[in-house]
Amino acid sequence: MKYNELNVVKNTTPKRVGRGISAGQGKTAGRGTKGQKSRTGHRKMRAGFMGGQRAIMQAVPKLKGFRSIHDKAEVVYTDVLNTLKGNVDNYTLAEKNLITSPFVRVKVIVRGELTSKINLKTQFASKTAIEMIKKAGGSFTKTPTPKRPKNKNN
Repeated sequence: MKYNELNVVKNTTPKRVGRGISAGQGKTAGRGTKGQKSRTGHRKMRAGFMGGQRAIMQAVPKLKGFRSIHDKAEVVYTDVLNTLKGNVDNYTLAEKNLITSPFVRVKVIVRGELTSKINLKTQFASKTAIEMIKKAGGSFTKTPTPKRPKNKNN
């Protein structure tokens, strides 16, 4: 017989609380004495209710506008790409310290002139940057952000 083949039958009966002192859960029936949580209906209090005190959600000021949950893309300018040649991706840009990490989103934006022929593989590029890269004899390919490798320790 294996552990996963065992047929376990629940044989416990619910506790009968509030049936007298000798029953073990009499008088206050495990709710303590006094207070809102000792009364019936206390489970129907809404989340964040603080006993009539002004709730934390009401006390915190609300900011106007919209804040995105996505990280902003790191910007690389076209004049900086003149130092690179051949295939350029997030790993190449990270090696040259143009971005903080190869696992961030990258956007290429026009600034200055681009003379070197590169095959760019990043997440974003402006239309004018793509035109400039093609004019220099290179190409642009949109690729997803590289994922971090999983740790073997976890």
